[in-house]
Amino acid sequence: MRLNLVLELLDVPGQLLDALEPIGKLGANIVAVIHQRDVKTERGTVPVHITIEGDKETLKMVIRTLESQDIQIIEVDGVVRKEKITTVIIGNLVEQDLNETVALLNREEGVRVADLDLKMSDHPEESASKIIVEADYGKKRDVMKLIKDIGSSKGFLVINEV
Repeated sequence: MRLNLVLELLDVPGQLLDALEPIGKLGANIVAVIHQRDVKTERGTVPVHITIEGDKETLKMVIRTLESQDIQIIEVDGVVRKEKITTVIIGNLVEQDLNETVALLNREEGVRVADLDLKMSDHPEESASKIIVEADYGKKRDVMKLIKDIGSSKGFLVINEV
């Protein structure tokens, strides 16, 4: 079985070696590596395209190991992975229309509200909602700013993850 990965590595010595080492140790074969240091992502990192071969379990172990070493896998077989953003908003959510807040987030390309928990209070201005948003990889900062902007316009206290 073959698997095409795109990793996002810092442009510092040793990063590529750190990413390739567990692949061989776990018994997968490296078929191809495309590493162009002069090509950078918007975050200043280097996208590295790697094709590996192995049985299904070995390839799953490779992905788990890379993730456990904080090596960012931004694409698997052409599918862009999603980032999860958890935020809490507090305020008069019912009167300020929580539904509209969700719609504004979902309108953004590559973004969707994946989960929402609402805690009502005897005092409407103290209601709280935990929202989990999924976004295309690399959009996290923009989505967090969008959530802050929406919250500010509605008078919500917004607590984004750090």
